[in-house]
Amino acid sequence: MNETELIDMAREAIMLTMVIGAPVMMVGLIVGVAIALVQALTQIQEMTLVFVPKIIAIFISIFVLFPAFVTVMQKFMHEIADKIVGIS
Repeated sequence: MNETELIDMAREAIMLTMVIGAPVMMVGLIVGVAIALVQALTQIQEMTLVFVPKIIAIFISIFVLFPAFVTVMQKFMHEIADKIVGIS
């Protein structure tokens, strides 16, 4: 394995991290903005009101998207194992 392949694998790993993290972060962003809007409209300024629904939404999104995350990670791991063995 040369330097080019190593850099390509590192780039793929960073992209995989972004692909896996982006949906969960988007759910957190959307829930956070929705709650902030509700707080601004109702003038309820409770700090803990933001965290509990956001954490619950993030856990639910991780639970729902976990099979897709595992599939993507397995594919990446097989590519790495094939490169280590020297098949491709």
